[in-house]
Amino acid sequence: MIRWRDPRVPPAAAAAAGAVVFAAAVLAQGPALVTGAVAGGLAALIAAGSLLFASVKQAAGHRPTAMAARWMGGGAVIWAAGVALKPIAEGFVASFADMFVLLGAVVTAGGALIAADRRFPARVALRQLTDAYLSAASLFLVGWVVALRHVYAETADPPAFTLVMLPPMIALLVTCAVIPSVVTSRSSSWLLGLAGVGVLATMTVAGVGQAVARLIDGEPQLWSVMLAPVALLLLAAVPWGPKAAESARPAVGHAIGVAPLALVAVAAVTLLVHQAGGRAGASVTGVVLVAVSIVLLLLVRLFVLSAVNVRLRGLVKLGDRQLRELAESTGDVVFACDYQGVVREIGPGVEVTYGYCPDELIGGSIFDYIHPEDVPGIQAAMRAMHLDEENAAPGTCLIACRVRAADGTWRPTESVATRRVGGDERMLVTTRDVSDQEALRNQVAHLTFHDGVTGLPNRAYFEERTREVLAGRTSGTANVAVIFLDLDGFTSVNDSVGHASGDYLLGQAARRLRGAVRPDDTLARWGGDEFAVLVETGGEAQVAVDLAERLVGAVSQEPFRVADRDVAITASVGVAFAEDDQPAGDLMRNADVAMARSKELGGRRVEVFAAQMHADVVRRLELAADLQRALIEQQFAIEYQPVVDLATSRVTAVEALVRWWRGSVFVPPEQFLGPAEDTGLIVPLSEWILRESCREVAAWRASSWDIGLSLNLSARQIMAPRFVETVEEALAESGLPAAALTLEVIEEMLVEDAEETIKRLSELRALGVRLAIDDFGTGYASLAFLRQLPVDMIKIDPSFVSGLGRDDTLTLLTRTIVRLGHDLGLIVVAEGIERPEQLELLKQMGCTRGQGFLVARPMAARGVDSLRRTSLTV
Repeated sequence: MIRWRDPRVPPAAAAAAGAVVFAAAVLAQGPALVTGAVAGGLAALIAAGSLLFASVKQAAGHRPTAMAARWMGGGAVIWAAGVALKPIAEGFVASFADMFVLLGAVVTAGGALIAADRRFPARVALRQLTDAYLSAASLFLVGWVVALRHVYAETADPPAFTLVMLPPMIALLVTCAVIPSVVTSRSSSWLLGLAGVGVLATMTVAGVGQAVARLIDGEPQLWSVMLAPVALLLLAAVPWGPKAAESARPAVGHAIGVAPLALVAVAAVTLLVHQAGGRAGASVTGVVLVAVSIVLLLLVRLFVLSAVNVRLRGLVKLGDRQLRELAESTGDVVFACDYQGVVREIGPGVEVTYGYCPDELIGGSIFDYIHPEDVPGIQAAMRAMHLDEENAAPGTCLIACRVRAADGTWRPTESVATRRVGGDERMLVTTRDVSDQEALRNQVAHLTFHDGVTGLPNRAYFEERTREVLAGRTSGTANVAVIFLDLDGFTSVNDSVGHASGDYLLGQAARRLRGAVRPDDTLARWGGDEFAVLVETGGEAQVAVDLAERLVGAVSQEPFRVADRDVAITASVGVAFAEDDQPAGDLMRNADVAMARSKELGGRRVEVFAAQMHADVVRRLELAADLQRALIEQQFAIEYQPVVDLATSRVTAVEALVRWWRGSVFVPPEQFLGPAEDTGLIVPLSEWILRESCREVAAWRASSWDIGLSLNLSARQIMAPRFVETVEEALAESGLPAAALTLEVIEEMLVEDAEETIKRLSELRALGVRLAIDDFGTGYASLAFLRQLPVDMIKIDPSFVSGLGRDDTLTLLTRTIVRLGHDLGLIVVAEGIERPEQLELLKQMGCTRGQGFLVARPMAARGVDSLRRTSLTV
């Protein structure tokens, strides 16, 4: 990438102006020394002006560049002063003008070092000074053999030769000292520093040429006086020229490092050739000293390099030993092998970890102990590492394999193989036994996809397996089915014997189910007391249905033994068959819906999913949402069905019945009371019915009408946390006497949770509320509950009343219930009176009260008001 530092200054404008001045100076015909002085002075001034102006421009951008430009500009001015003074001091062998020239070279060298922007430790700086001396002394020796010895012989004045040659030799030493730092620099002012090195080199060459001319009393040649001005003009153009990208700089670090030794070798060869030529003369003390100093410095440097080499070897050995000790302290096995797998060295940790003696393994192959399935992969990795070594690429490889221990077991291991350095055809391998970690990973994986209670696959595994089977099945064939199974009555097991015993029962059930399914079927615990089975039927739907029947039989064939008691459990099972392109989630949902349908129908049966089931579930969900909205919007109303004294036809009580008008559509109670019970909305609905009906009946009683109120209770309502308190508050708010309220329960509610239900009803009885058993005669243990619970009333189920006069058995049963009520001192109410003959027979049997369409239909509160005002009989 090349760019101009300042686009407002044309490229090489300063150099062009300097060239014009330089040409004018050359045309002035005069002595070479005077011409060089004039041209050098003008070129130095141009260079100084260009550099100083560039330093001002660069001051805010790059500080080293600006500082280097100032130093080089100052050096050019000082050198120009020395060159200008040379014609004046021409008669002196050595003059103060040489000091100015030398000082200008030193200042320029400082600017080049600043441009290089390099900082070295003292040890490195000393080494570079030593290399600079070796380079300068070697060049001097080569120059001595080639030309300077003849100049020395012609001069015949050793002190004068020394004084004249000393400044250019010092400049040569300074140049050799600067070159390594500048050439290896990565600074953005690299070109400026390189130009400074070029100026130093030309000043040194020009100084040597002028010194030789002065020693032999000759006129300096034009090239020796014009070389430095040309270099200065080029230096003046550098700040305004292109800037080289870092990537374009030559990689000369290694060449610079070996350059001093190469120059020493050239100097030594030159001296040997000179001596072999038989042209040796009298030894010159200064030259001998220079040669001896080179030899001594080389010896010193060799000693230092040897010491450093010994120290580095010691550090390598120390690091190797520490690495081995560190690896072995962590329980790892460390060994070295070649690229063919032959063990060369191995640590003592192998005996602790794998049970092998180290001496037994040395010389053997590692592939004798690696699982055959893992050998090809490891061989390929070792070949790749060997190839990387040939390409000088870093070689580190992670290897996982199984290793045979001395006891014959295969143990999972993780190894790190590192290529040895220094041309050693070996690898350093660190191996760790990860059996514990592998066992832990396997345990975590098992727990992730298996149930901890039954040991069966869990829901996550079942869902994933179902997706896999559906994705791989043949299109167009219903060859996949999902079976859902729920344990009926399992909640009562947890409540009666505890959750620990319940988990034990689940484990027994899982074993029975596992024995009933086929080996290829997937049995999983779905959650709670539900299980799921994935069946591949092979296109025969009956296979899944037969399996579902076997599952029902496996659960209910005999009781479970839990907590020293036998617990009888049945199962509700639903089956769903996969359709084309059906998602796994829909298939499992359908099986769940079918299972719920089986449970609604009483359990211990198998139901196969039909589309109508899902539609029913959706309708029930929509109905539940509408019920909640109806409670908020007060869409419910209460109708009252009178209960009359059959002997006098007087109204003795009313039964509150809830009605729902969804907009203008009447919803029958049998359609919404069940969903309300399932969703729990029956509790707030029943509380509203209780408060509203108590208020209405209390108002009628305030007008001197002795009338009672009957209400049906639901199971959810009875088990509500504040049920008894709610009844007490409703009575207090309305002013209705507790004796005027009769609460009715059906016998099935008493059976399901007898102890808690009887406790709640007893608390109500303590308030003075009357209790009645509704639909008497159709339950499981009516007589037993009549003994446990202080009941005031029994209501004969309409199914008995409907057969009066037509069915002798029903007539006999009804007569028996009426007589039983009289004997127990209870009020007997007959429900569902719809025909006159039914009413007459009940009167003959002695039934005291009744209700039904023949007696009075349900009516709104205003209808009851009208009845009260017109007559107290119906």
